[in-house]
Amino acid sequence: MNIKSLLLGSAAALIAVSGARAADAVVVAEPEPAEYVKICDVYGAGYFYIPGTETCLRIGGYVRYDIGVGDHGTNDGVNNVPDHMGDGEHDTYYKQARFTLKTWTGQETELGTLKTYTETRFNFGNNTGDYTDPDGAGPLTGGTNWQGHNKDVSLNFAWIQLGGLRVGKDESAFDTFIGYAGNVIQDTIVPYGGFDTNVIQYYFDAGNGFSAVVSLEEGYGDYSIDSYVPHVVGGVKWTQGWGAITGVVSYDSNYEEVAGKVRLDVNVNDALSLWVMGGYGSDDNLGDGPLVGAGGRGMYKQWGGNWAVWGGGTYKFNEKTSFNAQVSYDDWKNLGIAANVAYDVVPGFTVTAEVDYQNVGSDDINKGWFGADKKSNIGGILRFQRSF
Repeated sequence: MNIKSLLLGSAAALIAVSGARAADAVVVAEPEPAEYVKICDVYGAGYFYIPGTETCLRIGGYVRYDIGVGDHGTNDGVNNVPDHMGDGEHDTYYKQARFTLKTWTGQETELGTLKTYTETRFNFGNNTGDYTDPDGAGPLTGGTNWQGHNKDVSLNFAWIQLGGLRVGKDESAFDTFIGYAGNVIQDTIVPYGGFDTNVIQYYFDAGNGFSAVVSLEEGYGDYSIDSYVPHVVGGVKWTQGWGAITGVVSYDSNYEEVAGKVRLDVNVNDALSLWVMGGYGSDDNLGDGPLVGAGGRGMYKQWGGNWAVWGGGTYKFNEKTSFNAQVSYDDWKNLGIAANVAYDVVPGFTVTAEVDYQNVGSDDINKGWFGADKKSNIGGILRFQRSF
């Protein structure tokens, strides 16, 4: 046997042994593929599928910091706080930091889209008001809330909606359906209706610009219903490319009063949008003054007297900067003016500087809003907000 034959034989033997061992080898299973979060684009940007479900979830919110100065009669100032060393009283800043957490969910069902929305707010800061020594004269706030403190956590929204039916915590359709009073911070110098309430609500959208709503509401605080009879709100809207016409009517079951508002929105061009809104309400059982009956203000007719008007608009100088203004006036001759400039520093971060004014039209200072203790009130607020 030569060396060449020996090598060939050895190689054949090795191949045979290797093949036998390969037949007996343990096969390692491939790992299960990881289930990564899937993007859901059915309801807009920011949604993702909750793993293992057909439910889409979005998480968002904002962090905000406000600094206010001036008179508390514009809801901007903190007035007459006691000096720590006993040297009289001073005005100081109104400051508030807020963290707001929002969640949205959506899922398609055989009965329509099932949606939820929640909004929870956490606040730290002080409260606007007049903290003059209680032995003095005037409508005073009193207490120590001019000092910074953790405030109550508020649940502003927590509703479920299937198709057009919505139940849960919301803001009144008397305000949300017709729209808020402009893009200003202090939009309620002349108030236009109460907000917080639980609702059973049905919303109808015809798909051609026409929509309608009916809402059974509980109210809040002193405006909460006092029987099984709910407050009721109804509204209709017609929306087109040029703007919208909206009307809402309400029934205050506590005082058996009716109030309504109509609104016109006009998109003049890509830069300028204008709006005007008028309200009228009965006050036979509310009283015609702050010290009569319910003080002249109910869940829905919160303006002074029977009627009120609001108007304003937004002008966009460019993609980063806009100017917003609102003017309001009511039957008690209360005048409100608010104007601001909002600047988007970077996407998601906006700085807004606003000036506010309230003139209490009556010699009865109690007919003003925000606890004003003089006829002419001016203030301002600077807001920093990071939205996500």
